[in-house]
Amino acid sequence: QVQLVESGGGSVQAGGSLRLSCAGSGFTFSTYAMAWFRQVPGQVREGVAAVDSDGSPTYADSVKDRFTISRDNAKDTLYLQMNSLKPANTAMYYCAAYPGPVINRLTTWEYNNWGQGTQVTVSS
Repeated sequence: QVQLVESGGGSVQAGGSLRLSCAGSGFTFSTYAMAWFRQVPGQVREGVAAVDSDGSPTYADSVKDRFTISRDNAKDTLYLQMNSLKPANTAMYYCAAYPGPVINRLTTWEYNNWGQGTQVTVSS
């Protein structure tokens, strides 16, 4: 049974940094495509960053040069380093996984496994 557990969220002032983690269990982590999504209440869930099994990253335009996605297959953990945070980045952040190559890496329907989310709040 695939389990994804996010951590690392919290409250930070604009310009600050946070690192999110997503611990995977119950599956062969290294073979899965992984991604981070975020959602604000009342809005659609949007893709933030994704990384395939060989480590190739994809980013939403809004976070390029500020966010870095990485994975540690030895620890079965996905990371999202978020720098220069803005109030607009306030959202619930979710980890997602799919057992194989993903074509549209930042779209929700490509992923069939989700964590419960971790809240990120950025104040001005």
